[in-house]
Amino acid sequence: MNTLHTPHSTLNAPVDYLLHLADNALILGQRNAEWCGHGPILEEDIALSNNSLDLIGQARMLYQHAAAQIGNGATEDTLAYFRDVPDFRNYTLCELPHMPLMSATAQGDRDFAMTIVRNFLYSSLMVLVWDQLQASKDAQLAAIAAKSLKEVRYHLRHSRDWLVRLGDGTERSHAKAQTAIDQLLPYTQEFWSASPQEAAAQANGTGIDMTALQANWNQIVDEALTQATLQRPAAGGFVTTGKQGIHSEHLGFVLAEMQTLARQHPGATW
Repeated sequence: MNTLHTPHSTLNAPVDYLLHLADNALILGQRNAEWCGHGPILEEDIALSNNSLDLIGQARMLYQHAAAQIGNGATEDTLAYFRDVPDFRNYTLCELPHMPLMSATAQGDRDFAMTIVRNFLYSSLMVLVWDQLQASKDAQLAAIAAKSLKEVRYHLRHSRDWLVRLGDGTERSHAKAQTAIDQLLPYTQEFWSASPQEAAAQANGTGIDMTALQANWNQIVDEALTQATLQRPAAGGFVTTGKQGIHSEHLGFVLAEMQTLARQHPGATW
């Protein structure tokens, strides 16, 4: 059982590092919210909605922490709704649509296998990240990590169970799960690429060494793929740069939908 470590100081994590963590949670939460009312079965409609609420809750805590450092009227809402595509630091994986990859404006049905595989790959990472961040020298980030770890453990269990069910199910479900693995796994190379905000956080003890997590992440993924009778594609190819502010064409569409109301009525209260 993991316990919350008591930080030895009250350092603040770099703002860009907090935004990276928050943006990942917000954008994936927004994507998973697209299943609300459209789940393949009622139970999964509710499960994915709860997953989305957990992620957006994590983003809120991180944005609040970042806003306190930024000052000048910054709030969780300004950070979520009034930044543009180059300002976001989320993994490209989080912004992709719920369908086999095609052009940003193409229309298609949501693909449950794509959603499950993405949630599995991301949750497999974050269960390790939040566990390590419990020891952050940023006391508030450590507390956020402890709360988020409890949530992401469920996200991982849920997505892993479905991954196995799809991969080791019918011929059609296996094919869909394998396509999702083939298309999405290459995006996870970004997890291990260097970024200035991660380097700064690691240097002052508020962040972690991401490369140190890679072996454990590979073990989680490989064990699940074996049980699901799925094949891992060969590594290599282009490494995405979302966490450095260079995104796919898909993020602009996510933000346009998410930010419309706030930008049409700036300063509105409810």
